[in-house]
Amino acid sequence: MPTDLSEIRNIGIMAHIDAGKTTTTERILFYTGIIHRMGEVHDGNAVMDWMEQERERGITITSAVTTCFWNNKQINIIDTPGHVDFTAEVERSLRILDSAIGIFCAVGGVEPQSETVWHQADRYKVPRIAYINKMDRSGADFDHVVDMIHDRLTPNAFPVQIPIGREDSFEGIIDIISMKACYFDQETLGVKYYYKKIPDEYREKAIESRNILLDRISEYSDELLEKFLEDKDITEKEIISAIRNGTINFQFVPVLCGSSLKNTGVQPLLDSITDFLPSPIDVPPAIGIYKKTGEEKKIFPKIDEPFSALAFKVQLDKFVGKIIYIRVYSGKIRRSGTILNQTNGKKERISRILQIHSNKKKDIIELKAGDIAAIVGPKFVQTGDTITSVGYNILLSDITFPDSVISIAIEPKTKTDQDNLTDSLRKMEEEDPTFKVSQNKETGQTIISGMGELHLEVIIDRLKRQFNIHANVGIPQVAYKETIQKEIIAKGEFIRELSGKGQYAVVKVKLSPMKLENLPKNKKNIFVNMITPEIIPKDYWNIIEQSSLNACLDGPLMSNPVERVKIELIGGKYNEVDSNETAFGIASSIAIGNALREADAVIMEPLMLVSVITPEEFVGDIIGDMNSRRGKILHIRSNMKKQEIVAVIPMSELFGYATRLRSISQGRAIYTMEFSKYDKVPVNIQEKILKKVRGY
Repeated sequence: MPTDLSEIRNIGIMAHIDAGKTTTTERILFYTGIIHRMGEVHDGNAVMDWMEQERERGITITSAVTTCFWNNKQINIIDTPGHVDFTAEVERSLRILDSAIGIFCAVGGVEPQSETVWHQADRYKVPRIAYINKMDRSGADFDHVVDMIHDRLTPNAFPVQIPIGREDSFEGIIDIISMKACYFDQETLGVKYYYKKIPDEYREKAIESRNILLDRISEYSDELLEKFLEDKDITEKEIISAIRNGTINFQFVPVLCGSSLKNTGVQPLLDSITDFLPSPIDVPPAIGIYKKTGEEKKIFPKIDEPFSALAFKVQLDKFVGKIIYIRVYSGKIRRSGTILNQTNGKKERISRILQIHSNKKKDIIELKAGDIAAIVGPKFVQTGDTITSVGYNILLSDITFPDSVISIAIEPKTKTDQDNLTDSLRKMEEEDPTFKVSQNKETGQTIISGMGELHLEVIIDRLKRQFNIHANVGIPQVAYKETIQKEIIAKGEFIRELSGKGQYAVVKVKLSPMKLENLPKNKKNIFVNMITPEIIPKDYWNIIEQSSLNACLDGPLMSNPVERVKIELIGGKYNEVDSNETAFGIASSIAIGNALREADAVIMEPLMLVSVITPEEFVGDIIGDMNSRRGKILHIRSNMKKQEIVAVIPMSELFGYATRLRSISQGRAIYTMEFSKYDKVPVNIQEKILKKVRGY
């Protein structure tokens, strides 16, 4: 491993499904010498897609981590999924990366999931390179994709390469920094590549592109601006330096092109990763919070600082056990070292440190600031936990994940399956923060919830293959929630004698509805203590808060979680002899239950952002169908000779939508959907939902 942090690049590869993320990563690994034979997604033997479900479906499901070296730089790569059902994998990867490559199909352009992940990266301020892949495909149009990037993603993207030909005639790229044409030898699978003079028919286009580039990047270098205005010679080194400054400062996005499948353009992409993208010391320091004081602290990537890291992924391996992927922000840790989990306060020992290559593992001795790797040993570390050296009480910001929107009842087929099901589901819940397991209190059924039908389909398939569990599975159902519409004051009492001992607690609360935007980040409800110790001693405040918030997990209408509620503790009574934590916990739950029943509760349903790309002749029928599904059209815009319709539609109206869309469009339209938000169900729809649930 390099000792200089400036020699490390922590990058993610992100894009819409089928843009070529995994194929590009396979080429990167091949050209950097990590693998000696390239796998293909369509053949089901890509190294980075190591799960059976990934190879069968030709999609990436889990974010795979690997390390390679190029130009004496260490590149840690995370290949993220493109399907929206696995957006949590993208979210947690972007949280810990320093930079990313956005891959776009030269035919499809900026597709819906491309926009989603791009704006996720905007939120985390991640510098990026744009790589327009599949230039050899029929319908490829480099200039149009650049225009789409400008219109939909950022006005700061400009080509540093242009293609030589397109579709069947695509044969190489022109580097407008060096003003040379680059060709790739297909007999050596692109390993050999060479630079030549730019073909005459492309020279004018190359000069024009270079002038546009120089005009733009001169904003990031006074010396370069002066030379550009005075028409003086500008060196490649000066151009690369200016592009790097603009990229790192989130002001410029270099645009490259190629065809990864045809082994064209990948080595120049690797050059751009090392030339343009930041090292850990080039990005702003991570922000931590002192646990005791709440003060912010900047955490610089220095090896001589105390150790701090964020756990961003947990994976359960049948041979190794619990593998925890971490990003180290400061200091260093050695094998057999002790860490402190700042999230739960537990001290644990690291037994192994692993450098991961997809599903292969290499033992290493030490991790230091800037590294991304995995540790084995700690049993109580979860996704989003901060781990540090003992005595360094700093908490890093957590990772947020979207809510689950769809659920299915699952029942084991045999007694043996029953014994194994609970444990297997717990393991998968630990790995995947968007997968939830619960019990229906009326039927006793086990309910599993996820981000979409494909997400749950993969979970059930893993149960069968990985854990050898056979189960009966119900029909997918919408994961509803509840909220309240009016302010209410209620009281809860627990005054009785149990086993000859008195129990005494009285709790008075006020519940108020809250708007989503007024809730603190990552909070579903908030609790505010308005009383003094004279009313109820401080010893009981914590149990009252915990019990009150837990009582909101069981709504009055459908026993679903209640959210967007402000709970105020405004009164109560205690008895020095008979009061205890158990009594106050029960009284608090009774008070919240009483309040929820009187607070005009309503059902909330998940709304999905649906994007349909269709030939123009089907637009009218598709819009009509969306309207019949209670959809709200947000906009209609052109997308590579087709039309894109974007709408918000309730999840409950989207079961079977794929079949219906194929029918309407004669199989020529495609769609994606992702979670947008929860919103109140209209009154007439709520009545139908409740009748269905209650069986009348």
